Amino acid sequence: MGAQTKNTLVFAQGNLAYLGPVHSDLNNPQDLYAFEKEAKYFLKKKPKVIACDFHPEYQSTKFALNLDPAGHRLQPVQHHHAHISSCMAENKLPNQKVIGVAFDGTGLGDDGTLWGGEFLICNYQRYQRMAHLKQIPLLGAEEAIRQPWRLACAWLDFKFHPAFYKKEWQGLKKMYALNFNTPATSSMGRLFDAVGSLVLKKYQVSREAELAMELESLASRYTLHATRYSFNIHKKAGIYIIDPKMMFRQIVTDLKAAEAKEKIAYRFHQTVAAMIQRTCIILRKKSTINQVILSGGVFQNKLLLDLSLELLCNTGFNVTTHKEISSSDSALSLGQAAVANYLRR
Repeated sequence: MGAQTKNTLVFAQGNLAYLGPVHSDLNNPQDLYAFEKEAKYFLKKKPKVIACDFHPEYQSTKFALNLDPAGHRLQPVQHHHAHISSCMAENKLPNQKVIGVAFDGTGLGDDGTLWGGEFLICNYQRYQRMAHLKQIPLLGAEEAIRQPWRLACAWLDFKFHPAFYKKEWQGLKKMYALNFNTPATSSMGRLFDAVGSLVLKKYQVSREAELAMELESLASRYTLHATRYSFNIHKKAGIYIIDPKMMFRQIVTDLKAAEAKEKIAYRFHQTVAAMIQRTCIILRKKSTINQVILSGGVFQNKLLLDLSLELLCNTGFNVTTHKEISSSDSALSLGQAAVANYLRR
């Protein structure tokens, strides 16, 4: 049944998976109508299993939940497990254990928080969350996505705010103290938004990944040598947590020193690639797994993908990425089908 945005449907039968067209946003009536029409067409083929996302508010999930349960089994699939499985299925990998790196804007985790900077050890049947980006509060929930300065504010412990947002900043501090409307997220997409807001001095956005694309464009123009920023990895309750707070302090120092924005953006991309490399090395030592899968919308960033591939391959990893379909949520339905196929066995 796919995701909420960039939705696709997949009908799998035998050794074939039929991938439908993209429906941009199922909150849009036209997209929802097209989705429902296509879903009803596939339902005439009487599928034995129907797979959907964990998130109960996705229109695709609601549609699946409202179907007559007679004749089929409903199989919810965790968002980031589906991302990794989609890349494995596209590349015809067998049901083997891999280190899955799933970076995107958001997806509901099995703990009820918003995931998005995830390292899983998984195969098609099972997954275990082994590491993730440190969680921060989304100050004001979805408003933090539209006003990414709030994300930078959270990473910098309320020591940053644009002058004309002072009243809002004070309100956000109270909101955070009361734990009101501040859901936790480990999203890598939101990390790009926070850095983009600082570096580009843009405090509101009007479209998805706006700041991430601008950061990539800036960084791609930098041609000199530059070292990455610092970050920490620590272990908590058996899970490795990637903490980039040192990076944020160093970015602020660079901005105060009037360093070129192209250089700062490039150093940031280098840092995220290094986070991937170092975490995968830790997980390889723990599990002896050498196969890495990169998936999720953040890997549409070609610079980040190239830097990550270089570091991982130089460290001896076997790395698989998307080649024919997008790494975005449009691939999610294929991953759901692959997971459901193995779970039904």
